[in-house]
Amino acid sequence: MKSLKLCDTTLRDGEQAAGVSFTRAEKLEIAKLLSECGVEQAEVGIPAMGKREQEDIAAIAELGLPMKLMTWNRSVLGDIDKARSTGVNWSHVSIPVSEIQLQGKLGLTPAEGLNKLLRAAEHGLRLGMTVSVGMEDSSRANMEFLVELVNSLYKEGIRWFRYADTVSAHHPGQMTERVSTLLGAVPADVELEVHCHNDFGLACANTLSGIAAGAVWASTTVAGIGERTGNAAMEEVAMAWRHLYGGESGVRMDLLKGLADKVIAASGRSVGDAKPIVGQLAFTHESGIHVDGLMKEKSTYQTFDPAEVGRTHCFVLGKHSGSNGVIHVLEQRGLEVNADTAGRLLERVRVYAEARKDTVPEYLLVQWLMEEQQRAQNAV
Repeated sequence: MKSLKLCDTTLRDGEQAAGVSFTRAEKLEIAKLLSECGVEQAEVGIPAMGKREQEDIAAIAELGLPMKLMTWNRSVLGDIDKARSTGVNWSHVSIPVSEIQLQGKLGLTPAEGLNKLLRAAEHGLRLGMTVSVGMEDSSRANMEFLVELVNSLYKEGIRWFRYADTVSAHHPGQMTERVSTLLGAVPADVELEVHCHNDFGLACANTLSGIAAGAVWASTTVAGIGERTGNAAMEEVAMAWRHLYGGESGVRMDLLKGLADKVIAASGRSVGDAKPIVGQLAFTHESGIHVDGLMKEKSTYQTFDPAEVGRTHCFVLGKHSGSNGVIHVLEQRGLEVNADTAGRLLERVRVYAEARKDTVPEYLLVQWLMEEQQRAQNAV
């Protein structure tokens, strides 16, 4: 199975999430962490936003990271000039490719849109830049037009194209079919990137389907932050590619949690405690059946070892816990308890959990154990 390549857009599409604004210091730190994690390419901003954004992008470029950098630009010559001034030599040039967006947003016919894109791409190439092309709303575009666009830009020297499921219009089967069809009608050395949004919770699945169908690059954001409901989460795509598809990637899985923590904190948003891979509860277990199985053989309730992503299993006590869970938590604190006492403690755990709708803090369990021990001594 081929190696997965990531083009992460946390610093562009991730920051476009409502209410998210990274400081320059945060952008620099995120860029460093992305590079340390093994991300091959990062989209780091939109120069046309203004001078401050251009200076932020230039500051990232000055870090001299081994990770390749690109900027996102409209198919406007002035945007390309601003991109060139940042010192980032890779210009990603985008235009809507569906008729609904071309006409509704730009008032252009497909032929006019293609001509506009060609002029912008040629301008970037004349400036000595590496140019890739973004096909916004690819999932609702006419396939014949996509093929014409890729083949036309290919003749100009463009090799990298982004297939964007901008409004989350695909399910995985459609993504597979569309990517396969497009790649079958263009030169073999075209590198296709899939960029998926998560309005139906399918961004990760659609991204993986696109890669399995022949796309080379997966567009992701850390923790899936992005417009509306977000993008394909880098950590989910990378781990699923490894464990479900048997593929490889250059991602340092053990660094994913630290990177996600930084991005989530800088975003000022909550992505949910149960977020796969990086959420606080991703490897937390309450159910007595699960805890008992994990204590006997870890593979009973895990697809991969949490240590692979720098995590560990965590057992908590709640309504669905069993006696073994109570015994294990106390043993972790160096306290021994017999089965009868564990049973009585479990009853208290369940009453507390149902009344409070929460798990039981370990200190409270220890307090209850002391009370049980004191009661036993008084009864002698």
